[in-house]
Amino acid sequence: MIEINNLTKKYGEQAAVDNISLKVNQGEILGFLGPNGAGKTTTLRVVACYMPATMGTVSVMGYDVYQSPLQVREKIGYLPETNPLYPEMGVVEYLCFIAKLRNIPSGKIKASVREVIQLCGLAGVIGKNIGELSRGFKQRVGLAQAIIHNPSVLILDEPTLGLDPNQIVEIRELIKKLGKEKTVILSSHILSEVQATCDRVVIINKGKIVADGKKEELQSMVRGGERIYLKLKGKDKQAVMDFFSSQKDIFNVSIKKEEPDSIEYELDIQKGVDLREKVFYWTVKNKWVILEMIPEKVSLEDVFRKLTIEEGKA
Repeated sequence: MIEINNLTKKYGEQAAVDNISLKVNQGEILGFLGPNGAGKTTTLRVVACYMPATMGTVSVMGYDVYQSPLQVREKIGYLPETNPLYPEMGVVEYLCFIAKLRNIPSGKIKASVREVIQLCGLAGVIGKNIGELSRGFKQRVGLAQAIIHNPSVLILDEPTLGLDPNQIVEIRELIKKLGKEKTVILSSHILSEVQATCDRVVIINKGKIVADGKKEELQSMVRGGERIYLKLKGKDKQAVMDFFSSQKDIFNVSIKKEEPDSIEYELDIQKGVDLREKVFYWTVKNKWVILEMIPEKVSLEDVFRKLTIEEGKA
């Protein structure tokens, strides 16, 4: 378990992290989401005993990061944004080196290395130097070094940064597998990564936590929570906009795309209201031809934009 209380980290007069409080439960995969420069990496560095805070307290598995940093480091596996690898070392050589740094008894090092090689899918590259590996395999080695001492807590800062789609899927599945046994904080600004991997999401913006909850709970923060994409034949857009804007269960109508013979509209619907049948009959009554009608839930991307972009303009 991780507990963060009133944490502040300043660089001069600038607060990178501004009085945040957060609790991460055991066995939870937490997505720590925010735009670049929001304070994600700074927060994780404080938790991992990489840097001190200006104010506030942080504890990991009951140990305070300031009073008991060695005990905290024993409990944590940390993959920073910049992967801590030595390209001239072999994969096995490097993992044995990390095992020694982690004070794993010499008689157990080989078994620990074999275990993380198997878990992280590194068997095919054990004869290579790290500098010869692809970006995806380097990330796997980074994960292996983070878990070689079997930590209770795993902190991953942008673990899929720079990977191709196939590599991202592989790392994502590995993180989900690790999350069955460990508490995981996964920092990212990639929405799809958090959506696919995490149980709970915390959004940070300008050093402050602006949202915290399950993905479904955060989606309900955006007014409405339901949406219909409607593609109509013809160019009578003003009549369509005026009509749908007048309906009480539709709180916003916008044009998503215009084509030579059709227009795509976006209807934001009050939460819990299913208007598909009504929309069909309305279009028939007005002699508008439906080419497509697609219902969709408000996405995590909508929540993210609302909390980090729209509020930033206010």
